[in-house]
Amino acid sequence: MKVVDANGKSLCLGHCDDGTWGAIDNVCTHDGGVLGEGELEDCLVECPRHGARFDLLTGEVKALPAVFPVNAYPVRVVNGEVQVDVGVATRELEIG
Repeated sequence: MKVVDANGKSLCLGHCDDGTWGAIDNVCTHDGGVLGEGELEDCLVECPRHGARFDLLTGEVKALPAVFPVNAYPVRVVNGEVQVDVGVATRELEIG
């Protein structure tokens, strides 16, 4: 996993064990922690601050204390280059 900037958006980009790439907003909706500094296991991103978990492919919350999802972005690999589509419709994040 790593933190990347794509057109002004800070994203958490990761590569799952099954070879799938995913990208989500780089902010925990529990308290604003940086998700890209956490751990990735089974395509779940764990926030390093309080352990909330998010699905790297959908942005869904998979473990408390977060209750609000993050945005997920389509990722593809073209000629070895990882590309994230930040042009998809997103929602305003709820923190707290």
